[in-house]
Amino acid sequence: MGYQFTVLSADIDEEIRIEKPEELVVALAHEKADAILTKMVKNGMMQDIVESQETTLLITADKVVIHDGVIRKKPITPEGARKFIQGYSQSHASTIGSVVVTNVKSCVRMEGWDKSEVYFHKIPDEVIDSLIEEGSVFYVAGDLLVEHPLTSPLVESIVGTMDSVMGLPKELTEKLIKASLQES
Repeated sequence: MGYQFTVLSADIDEEIRIEKPEELVVALAHEKADAILTKMVKNGMMQDIVESQETTLLITADKVVIHDGVIRKKPITPEGARKFIQGYSQSHASTIGSVVVTNVKSCVRMEGWDKSEVYFHKIPDEVIDSLIEEGSVFYVAGDLLVEHPLTSPLVESIVGTMDSVMGLPKELTEKLIKASLQES
């Protein structure tokens, strides 16, 4: 998106029990922000930011996949991954993604969420086997890798945007960045 950035991992326990997916992803993004801010204090980054004349924004996000009314996070086992992917075959899934932008100096936060839907053609068993063997499906919510070379030809349509499906909706992120900078 054209910004200079540093990546820090929140390393949080994502097992928050909130029923509404929109509330869940926003809560997780806030929890990630809290964890990263704590790390920044401990590693000295916060002191540098406070002493700087520049505005520093922390952007955190989370995404879940909804299929048949059930929230799907990252699969744990090959059997779970297989079940997720088979469920998308000739069906659809929704993604709910959140973004929280925190002004690190003022601690003012802006939040929002975005929803997209992905419709799939039939997903052959050999594709499912290859995705599971490769292993990347275990690192994304609901195994949903629409950008993967094996799955992208099987996407019938997307209602929403590809970046939202992938986990960081650009339009929402830009909107929240602008709003956060106006609050500075």
